[in-house]
Amino acid sequence: MQRREFMTLLGGAAATLPLAARAQQPAMPVIGFLSGQSPDNYAPFLAAFRRGLGEMGYAEGKNVVIEYRWAGGYPQRLPTLAADLVRSRVDVIAATGGTASGLAAKAATVSIPIVFTTGEDPVLAGLVSSLNRPNANVTGISWFSIEIAGKRLALLHDLVPAASVYAILMNAGERESVASLGPMQVAARALGRQLIVSNVENLVSIDAAFPTLKQKGAGALIVNAGPFFGNHRTQIVTLASRYPLPACYAERDFVTVGGLMSYGNDLPDAYRRNGIYVARILKGDKPADLPIDRSTKFELAINLKTAKVLGLEIPLSLLSTADDVIE
Repeated sequence: MQRREFMTLLGGAAATLPLAARAQQPAMPVIGFLSGQSPDNYAPFLAAFRRGLGEMGYAEGKNVVIEYRWAGGYPQRLPTLAADLVRSRVDVIAATGGTASGLAAKAATVSIPIVFTTGEDPVLAGLVSSLNRPNANVTGISWFSIEIAGKRLALLHDLVPAASVYAILMNAGERESVASLGPMQVAARALGRQLIVSNVENLVSIDAAFPTLKQKGAGALIVNAGPFFGNHRTQIVTLASRYPLPACYAERDFVTVGGLMSYGNDLPDAYRRNGIYVARILKGDKPADLPIDRSTKFELAINLKTAKVLGLEIPLSLLSTADDVIE
């Protein structure tokens, strides 16, 4: 072989080595992020989820890929989106934004690990068979918000004790919203107050609900938990101010956009914990060995500016226990 031919072959082989080495490197793991919400309303929760991943050494785009699927507050879209993630062969599914996401993911696969978030009791919801020993491929974070639904009515009663009729906005298509009704009925009976329930399922029905509730004598409003209401928080807060109706919400985000008061779980912390569980699975833990994480950090938020607009004086008993007061 001529020297020139030998050097050409040697150079060609050297040029291919980096490509071969890259081909042998393992591909980055892929997380399927399934949510019943919309991305424009989800920034704090998504940031918290990524923070949980970061605590375990994962950073999106550096050593992990995240495939997003958003239902936009319409749970009927979730089964199709979950099936799409399964076809994409993701390594783990973070099923968030409502119980329906976890149920859709569970129905779509029995092999891909699933880490859900839910405000319900996950056993009663059918997500797992045991809190301590979950199903083979399913585990998650639960904040059991249904258990504290009645507390929102009690807090609202402390703020507007003269109100004899309380209105509730619910969405019959969302599990969390429906499940919250029972505890609030119990709380209303204990306080001797009447409840008016208004089922809303789209923007038109939200607009129509408020004048109807006022005509029926509602003196205060409770907005149930659920992705649908989270997606339409600004519209709901605006209407509550226009009519006006002192309102208590399940999520702090309503208060930051002008809502009067909220009482519920620290949802960003719950999503951070979801990210940690997802990362643990990527590192080799099995879902069946990860007990359901009960997120029990609650927070009361009050918007003093909104209270002033409504002509309300917040009792010192509420202000002293509030975790966040917006002036």
